Parts: sequence; C-alpha cells; structure tokens
Amino acid sequence: MGPPRSCRSISLRAAQSAYDGSIATRTRPAGRDGALTALKASDRKLARLIDATVPVDTKAWRQARPLGEPFSVLVYSIIGQQISGYAARAIAGRLTDRFGGRMPAPAELLALDPVDLKSVGLSRMKVEYLRSLAEHIVSGELQIDKLHTLSDDEVRAQITASRGLGRWTADMFLLINLERPDILPIGDLGIRSAVQRLYRLDHLPTPREVDAIGEKWRPHRSLASFYLWASTRQAPRPTA
Repeated sequence: MGPPRSCRSISLRAAQSAYDGSIATRTRPAGRDGALTALKASDRKLARLIDATVPVDTKAWRQARPLGEPFSVLVYSIIGQQISGYAARAIAGRLTDRFGGRMPAPAELLALDPVDLKSVGLSRMKVEYLRSLAEHIVSGELQIDKLHTLSDDEVRAQITASRGLGRWTADMFLLINLERPDILPIGDLGIRSAVQRLYRLDHLPTPREVDAIGEKWRPHRSLASFYLWASTRQAPRPTA
C-alpha cells in the first residue's frame, strides 16, 4: 500500500472546507463493484438501501473532510468538538495565522502560553486536550508518523490515550485519513440513526448494538458506513 494521504502536508483550505451535504455522485468509483457485491450479499436490508441510494464516491466524500499530516488533523478534530463548522474554521484560522498559515508542530504548540491558545478562541478544556496530544507525541507515546503502519486497534489505542480524543475521532481518522476498509464508527449519531431506520428498530441502537449488527458487513464496513451516511444525507458530527 502506498503512503496514506494523512502523511501529506495539510491544506488549510481543505481543512477548513465545509461539508456540502452530499457524499454521493452519479459515478461509482472503479474497483468498488466487488466490495459492493459482497456487502449486498451479506445483508438483504443493506442491499436494498444500497440499491435505493445514489452511488457513493468515497474519494469525493473524503475530500470534504480535513486531510493532511496526522497531528494537524487531530488538532482540527479537537478544535471542532461540539461547535459549528464555521466556528471551528475561524478558530483554526486564527491558530494557523500565528504560524504563517500552517498548524504548529507539537513542540511549537507546547511552547505557546496557554493564555495565547485561549486567545484564538479555544476553551480551557480544549487547550488542555491540545497540550495532552502534543505531549503524547513529543514523549513518543503516540507514534504520530507511524500510525499508518499499525493495526486498526493499535491506532485506536494510541489516539484515545490522549485526553479529549475518543473512539469516534479514532474511527474517523482510520476511515478518512488512513482509508482503512473495515471501519464502522459505532458511536456516530448518523450511523446509529441510519441503522435504526434500516432495521425498523423501536429505539436508537447503542454503539454496542450497532457493532453487533455490523459484524456481517466485514470486511467492508467502511463502505457500509458511507452508504449509511448517504442514506441519511447527514455528515458525521465531531464528538470526541
């Protein structure tokens, strides 16, 4: 496998681009037919959903999310927690303005006074989360430049060891930035809502229930996730 997109320099424009509400196009990306066929064969209900949904262009979908080097992506993930996309882009812009239009390196972020970080619009808690992330990288506990060589579970373990970064962030990093093929963000509200409608459940399924239901979709759970989101026309919402 070639170098993942997460190892490329982050584009501030890409990092700050708003999700436009559409993750589907009329053209099915090449090489997806086999995975789609297997996915549809694994679950009749999901097969009907796929047939009723405009084919998903996963490449275009990923381009609507922040891409770039891993530290910058995780910084942006923290900034975007529980605030609007507009506010997150504004805060990220003020932070990068201090470094010539780029995200600071971990050591540079740690060198900043917490007061300076708060001055760009970050809450006290997010300042602590960003510093925790930078500290984990500087100490070597988070092998930020080797994540693409680790297993899915190892990536989750390393990312979630940092304060403020949970399973959702780790799953989205695996799905979007590392382009792993078998990721199901079980805590995502859009995924849970789509599963509820798909199976006509009388309750919003818990992450554990979504995980159990999605077992049959292995090893193509990433593609299943894209179609579940497409069926709701809902972008994944940052939590932690």
